[in-house]
Amino acid sequence: MSENNRETRNRVRELVRQVLATVPTEDETIEKSPENYPQRVVVNSLKDEIGKEFDRDESAKSLLTEDDLRGLETGAKLRIAENAKFTPLADDIIREKQIVLIKKSARRGSSKVKSIALGSDHGGFEFKEELKIFLDQAGFQTRDFGTNSKDAVDYPDFAHAVAVAVSEKSVDVGIIIDGAGIGSAMTANKVPNVRAAACYSVALAKNSREHNGANVLTLGSGQNNFSEIKSIVEAFLSNDLTEDRHKKRVGKIENIERQYKK
Repeated sequence: MSENNRETRNRVRELVRQVLATVPTEDETIEKSPENYPQRVVVNSLKDEIGKEFDRDESAKSLLTEDDLRGLETGAKLRIAENAKFTPLADDIIREKQIVLIKKSARRGSSKVKSIALGSDHGGFEFKEELKIFLDQAGFQTRDFGTNSKDAVDYPDFAHAVAVAVSEKSVDVGIIIDGAGIGSAMTANKVPNVRAAACYSVALAKNSREHNGANVLTLGSGQNNFSEIKSIVEAFLSNDLTEDRHKKRVGKIENIERQYKK
């Protein structure tokens, strides 16, 4: 190797050493104070799991069996109705697994609703029966206008019965469940003084009450599961028509209705 090449290599090595000497080490770039380190990292997919009030909601049932506890881990949190009872085997599982029971208190909010007429066709029968238990446990008075089985029936008969009860003010509001909720809304709205709204979400239920003064809620058993239906019903019952601008518009709806009354 020539003398010139050796000198060039030495200069390059020295230059590299100088550059590396100016690069801060990892210890120098991170302060070691514990408060500067992240205390907790939560993966997005787990955010909903952390801090949950309960692991399972069985608050719609008045009697819980061992089947209702199946799959719960030790120390799991179970939401139950205020007056829920347990079979002996279910009691044993709760003790053995140290399951935490969280009682659901009646939530009535600021709503003036006290009494509710319920109705359904065969497609909504099972949800109606579950909803009746849920509402009774929440402290509402319910009147069931049928149907009383899964045998095929015509939804207008039961929607009409609920709507008449609301129109005559024998109840505060009505709730009807059929396959889609649309036919029952159409039927109920033929009855004077009834404003029925088919709602598939909490936002629609809230809007139907606050903006439109709906007094009948119609639901579709083929559109929502029962957990969603409970949330929709809670929103419907806990909101009211209060603002003057909305009352004025509802008044116009009533004026239109009066024009067509015989």
